[in-house]
Amino acid sequence: MNAIETSGLSKLYAPGVGLAPLNLSVAAGEIFGFIGPNGAGKTTAIRTLMGFLRPSGGSGRILGHDVWHERVAVHRRVGYLPGEVHLARDHTARELMGRSCRLRGGASDAYGLDVARRLELRLDARLGTLSKGNRQKVGLTLALMHRPELLVLDEPTDGLDPLVQETVLDLLREAGSEGRTVFLSSHVLSEIERIAGRVGIIRRGELIRVEGVRELKASLPQQVAVGFALPPRVDLMTLDGMSDAVADGLDFWGQWRGSPDMLIRALAGESLASFSLTPSTLEDAFMDEYRSETPRKEGAHVA
Repeated sequence: MNAIETSGLSKLYAPGVGLAPLNLSVAAGEIFGFIGPNGAGKTTAIRTLMGFLRPSGGSGRILGHDVWHERVAVHRRVGYLPGEVHLARDHTARELMGRSCRLRGGASDAYGLDVARRLELRLDARLGTLSKGNRQKVGLTLALMHRPELLVLDEPTDGLDPLVQETVLDLLREAGSEGRTVFLSSHVLSEIERIAGRVGIIRRGELIRVEGVRELKASLPQQVAVGFALPPRVDLMTLDGMSDAVADGLDFWGQWRGSPDMLIRALAGESLASFSLTPSTLEDAFMDEYRSETPRKEGAHVA
């Protein structure tokens, strides 16, 4: 059974505004990245999956439960972090953790306390006195503390400093290594690239591509930069696989597709001062996908 399964799941506020019919499968144990710019529909999709928004059409199941009709069962089994964490200002993180344990029939808070320690969260400070970053730590601790089968996280590192961001990524990697599923939305594509096996790209409410991170990056050219020590005898611009090439004196830049073997052989007899072949990043793939797709309708946007 997949952790997440949707068939035509949609949430439309008006024609062309909202989440278009979504067909998506996320396997149990997978770390899946859900990416798109602000307003693309990520949060609408997540809130519909979690049963906070009533679908306009289609169906969706999380851990076998219908996302709308069985949303209470979904909430019992999912660790959820919303894009904006709103918690009672007069409570402490420790009090909220205790309440969460009681609601789960006296569940242990041992792992939650460990998460809080690793995030350097002040458990006994009133939430109203905490910064945005520290409130984010509270939300993360509450989402993670019961080791749920599925984590649904909307911008989990928002407001956190770089060291804490790294700790969050470690916690998510650990969840994946334990066979738990992580559905992660973020605009920080370098984070998604480091931990996700697959990504879904959403644009104007439409899921336009789902692919493995490695395969998505491999579909793009690598960036070539060569500094020759002596005038070259080889014309790199003529090589099959080279594009967008620019030569300026002893310096050369271009984009290379395919195995680097031919390129290396072509340079074997040259005197080089420098050479680099840089793979494309997930951000490159994301921007390439956005440039290549035709917008659904001018002026349409996602609430």
